[in-house]
Amino acid sequence: MKAIVLHEPGRFELITKEKPSDPEPDEVLLKIKKVSICGTDLHAYKGKQPFFTYPRILGHEVSAEIIALGNEVKGLKVGDKCTVEPYRNLVEDQAVRKGKTNCGSTLTVLGVHEDGAMQDYITYKAANIHLTAGLDDDQVSLVEPLAVAAHAVDRAQILHDDTVLVIGAGPIGLGVAAIARLAGVKVAVVDLLQGRLDFIKHKFPEVETILLSDHTEGAIKNAFQGELPTMIFDATGSKGSMENCFNLVAQGGTIVFVGLFVGSVTFDDPNFHRKEITLKASRSARAQDFKKVIQLLQAGLIDTNGYITHRIPFENLIENFEKLYQPDQNLVKAVIDF
Repeated sequence: MKAIVLHEPGRFELITKEKPSDPEPDEVLLKIKKVSICGTDLHAYKGKQPFFTYPRILGHEVSAEIIALGNEVKGLKVGDKCTVEPYRNLVEDQAVRKGKTNCGSTLTVLGVHEDGAMQDYITYKAANIHLTAGLDDDQVSLVEPLAVAAHAVDRAQILHDDTVLVIGAGPIGLGVAAIARLAGVKVAVVDLLQGRLDFIKHKFPEVETILLSDHTEGAIKNAFQGELPTMIFDATGSKGSMENCFNLVAQGGTIVFVGLFVGSVTFDDPNFHRKEITLKASRSARAQDFKKVIQLLQAGLIDTNGYITHRIPFENLIENFEKLYQPDQNLVKAVIDF
């Protein structure tokens, strides 16, 4: 079978390798149908992704079909369409026992710590498989990033009188806005690319869009009737943006960092205390987040039409990957077709 390996930053190679053998008793064998390209993949290619090791086969946003089952697997069958919850804990530590399966101390992520889905077939634990009946392959390939967004919204615990600002209109920020608005609260999104904001406004007319500028704080207040937002989700992975959240959040407000970067976040401690800010990180997603997103998609409450702006055949990925970084591409989400 074919696979694409990222040997080191900036160097992919298309290789031929052995197809996986029969799955273990608790595993399934999957035929990969589509893989969405994540910010993690883009950062790994540039050598800027934390928690990453080389060489690595990328890919953890998966649409697949089950083609073989281990003899202990129940509730799944050959031919089922599915996605993969791409996080595994090697040890059931304190966090895992408390239900925080997304941030255990021995967490490994498909396509980051272990080889991922940019290959024709993979085997994976049946316990990490989520069935996606009624969804098409494009929708299924978007479940994982939407689950990350759903987990961030769950972390925030939005109340009916909250006002929400999402900073960064990439796929995760887009997902946060799409899910947060379902709480019936006012949502605004800030980004530095007008094309992304136009897409959000087209999808969700009720969401306010704000182009990053020297007057952003004033525009944010205008969006929220003269007040600052009570809740900010930063999905930029930008040090400057993340640190500025402490200035943009309302007194008593909450900041959720969804993105991350290599380095330290610093903030003014008196301002942090004066405002009594709650600061939260949000990492990956849990099984319940995957289930929630699949149900929302099945119910038509998240419309993903138009999310996928770029399609790349698997065999042509290497020569086309660099193009995804070009601003004039107006990238929202790229998908690899197998």
